[in-house]
Amino acid sequence: MHTVFRIGEVRQINKKSPLYEVDLKLTADADQQLRHLTDRIREESSGSTGWDRMGKLLLKIGQFDKAEELYTALLEQASNDSDKAPIYCQLGWVKQDQGQYTEAVSFYEKALEIDLKTLPEDHPSLAPTYSNLGQVYNDMDDHSKALEFYEKAYKIYEKAYKICEKALPPNHPDLATSYSNIGQVHNNMGDYSKALEFYEKSHKIYEKVLPPNHPDLATSYSNIGHVYNNMGDYSKALEFYEKSLKIYEKALPPNHPYLATSYNNIGQVYNNMGDYSKALEFYEKSHKIKEKALSPNHPDLAISYSNISQVYNNMGDYSKALEFYEKVLEITEKALPPNHPYLATSYNKIGLVYKNMGDYSKALEFYEKSHQIREKALPPNHPDLATSYSNIGQVYNNMGDYSKALEFCEKALKIDEKVLPLNHPYLATSYNNIGQMYYNIDDYSIALEFYEKSHQIYEELLPPDHPYLATSYNNIGQVYNNLGDYLKALEFYEKSLKIREKGLPSNHPDLADSHLSFAACYERMGDYAAALKALHNAFQIQQHAFQEGNPAFALTYSWLGRVYRSMKDYSKALDNLEKCLAIDLKTLSERHPNRAITYSNIGDVHRLMGSYDRALSFHQKALNIQENVQDNPLECATTYTNLGETYREMKDYSTALTYFQKGLEIRQKKLPKNHPDLAIIFHNMAKLYLATQQCSMAMENVQQAVDIAQKKLPSNHPHLLNYRQTFKEVQKNM
Repeated sequence: MHTVFRIGEVRQINKKSPLYEVDLKLTADADQQLRHLTDRIREESSGSTGWDRMGKLLLKIGQFDKAEELYTALLEQASNDSDKAPIYCQLGWVKQDQGQYTEAVSFYEKALEIDLKTLPEDHPSLAPTYSNLGQVYNDMDDHSKALEFYEKAYKIYEKAYKICEKALPPNHPDLATSYSNIGQVHNNMGDYSKALEFYEKSHKIYEKVLPPNHPDLATSYSNIGHVYNNMGDYSKALEFYEKSLKIYEKALPPNHPYLATSYNNIGQVYNNMGDYSKALEFYEKSHKIKEKALSPNHPDLAISYSNISQVYNNMGDYSKALEFYEKVLEITEKALPPNHPYLATSYNKIGLVYKNMGDYSKALEFYEKSHQIREKALPPNHPDLATSYSNIGQVYNNMGDYSKALEFCEKALKIDEKVLPLNHPYLATSYNNIGQMYYNIDDYSIALEFYEKSHQIYEELLPPDHPYLATSYNNIGQVYNNLGDYLKALEFYEKSLKIREKGLPSNHPDLADSHLSFAACYERMGDYAAALKALHNAFQIQQHAFQEGNPAFALTYSWLGRVYRSMKDYSKALDNLEKCLAIDLKTLSERHPNRAITYSNIGDVHRLMGSYDRALSFHQKALNIQENVQDNPLECATTYTNLGETYREMKDYSTALTYFQKGLEIRQKKLPKNHPDLAIIFHNMAKLYLATQQCSMAMENVQQAVDIAQKKLPSNHPHLLNYRQTFKEVQKNM
C-alpha cells in the first residue's frame, strides 16, 4: 500500500491569511477502516482488463475528460459488439456528466441496440441503460420521454429485485443496488413514499456491508435527502444531505463533482426553507468547484448560475437575479440549438424575474419566447406546454386582466387533465391556479370548488406538514374571509400558520403572508389591535426578506392604512396608503385593479377628514379603471359605496342614493344574503333616508343591517354598535 495519511485537524494560520495548517497522521497497513474502504473501491472498480478498471476508477473520482480519452481508445481497439456495448455505456455516462446530452443519448442507444440483439427485453443488464436514458431526457427537460424510459427500467428492476430477494442473502450489496434503483425510479415518477421505502431498504444494507466513510453510503444518504426535500420535509432533508456531505468531504478530493452536487443540494434546502443567505453560501461553494472543473459553456454551470439567481430572486434582489439569469442564457444560447427545451426553461426563469419586478410586458415577452419553443419542440399535450400556459396566465393575472388569465389557466388545466393521473401534484397546482382566477373575479363559490379539488390531491399525496398544504389552507381561508365567514377563515389560517411555523424559519416570506391574512380577517371582525399586531409581524419579516420598494410591501401598507382608518387615525392611514400608492405607481400598469383599490381607499380617508373634493377626485380615478376593466365588480361596488357616502355627507342625497343602489345591486348578485358588506350599504342608505325624513325606508334598511351584523359580527364590533345607534335614532324620529 502506498503512503496514506489521515487528516487530523485543519487550522487557519491567522484570520488575514488564506493559508491553513493541516495535521497529518501516517496510517499503518493494518488500518482496518482504510483497508475496508480501499478493498471495497477495488472491488467496485473491477473489470475485464486493467484499462477497464482504470476507466471505472476515473469515473468514480470524477475525472471525466481522462475517462473519455481512455474509453475512446478502448472503443477503437474493441473487435466485436459485445465488447463495444459496455464502452458505449461508459461513454454515455461521461457525456452525461459533461452536459453533452444528445451525445450521451446517442452512446446509450448504441449500447442498447447491441444488447437488445442478444438479450431478452427484460434482462437485468438493460435496466441501468434505460434508467440512464431516463435521467438524460430528464436533464434535457423532456419529461415524457424520461418517464417512458424510467417505466421500462422500473419493470425490469421490479422483476430483478423479486428474483434477488429469493436468490440472495438479505444483506447482499446487489439487493441494495436493486432497492436503490427502484427507489430512484419512484422518486423520478413523483411517488415519494414508495421511493423512501426502497431507499431505506437499500440504506440498511449499505450500513451493514460498507465502511462508514464509503462514498456509496454518502450517495444513499443523499438519495433519502432528495425524497424528503421533494416531500417538503426540509429539516429531515438537511439532516441527510449533511450526513452525505460529511462522508464526501472525507473521502473525495476537494474539487470532486459529487462535492459540488452535495453543496448544491444543501443550498436548495436552505432556499426552500427561506434561509437565503445560507442557500447562497452553499450554492457559491458548489459553483466554485464547477467553475474549476467544467468548461465555461457547460450546462451544469448554467444550472449553477440559475440556482444563485433563484436565491437573489427570492431575496427580492431582482437586478442581481437578472444578472445571473443572463449568464445562464449566454451559456444555453451558445451550447444548445435555438429550439432546445432547456432554452425555453431559461426564458421562463427570466420571465419569472421580470414578473416579480412588476415588469409584466417584459415577463410576457420571455414567457411567450419560452412557449414558442415548447410549441415547436413538444407534442400538443405535453405537461411543459401546460406550465407555459399557466405562466402566461399568471402574468395576465398580475396585470389585472383576469379573463385573459383564466383563459390561459384553463388551457393548462385541459392538458393536465388529459395527460396526468387524477392525483398528480401538477393537476393540484392547475386547480389552484384556476381557483385563484375565480377568486380574483369575485366568483367565490367556484374559487372554493377549485381550491378544494387542489387541496384534496395535496392531502392524498403530501405529508401533513408540507408547505403546499399550508398555501392551500391559506387560499381556502381567504375565500371564507371574503364570503364573510370570518371564524371559518380563521380556522384555515391557523392550520396554514401551524405548518409554516413548524417548517419554516421565523423570517420566511410565507409567514408574512400568513400574518397579512390574519390582519385582513381581524380588521373585518373589528379587532383592530390584533390586526395591527399581525401587520407589524408581517412588516418585520418583509423588511428582513426584501429590499425597500418591493411589491410585497404594497399590500402591507394598504392594510395598515385600512386598519388606521377604522381606528380613526386618519393621518397614519393616509401616510400608509400613500406609501402603497407609490409602490403601485412604480410596479403596476395604469389600468391595474389594485391601483383602483388604493385610489378608492385614499379617497375614503379624505372623505373622513372632510376633504370632499379630494375624495371625489380619488374615487373618480378608481372608477376610471374599475368601470373599464369589469373583472372586479365587488371592488367597483366598494367605490360606488364610498362615493355614495361622500355625496351623502355633502348632502347631495339623490346622487348618493344612485351610487348606493349601484353598489347594492352588485353586492346582492355576488355575495351571500347575510354578508357583512351588505349590512354596510343598508346602514348607509338608512342614514340617507333618515336625513331626508323617509323614516319607514330608514327603518327597513337599518333593520336589515342590524339583522346581518348580529348574525355575522362579534357582539362588540364597532359596525354593529353603530347600526344599533342609528336604529335608535330612526325609532326616535318615527
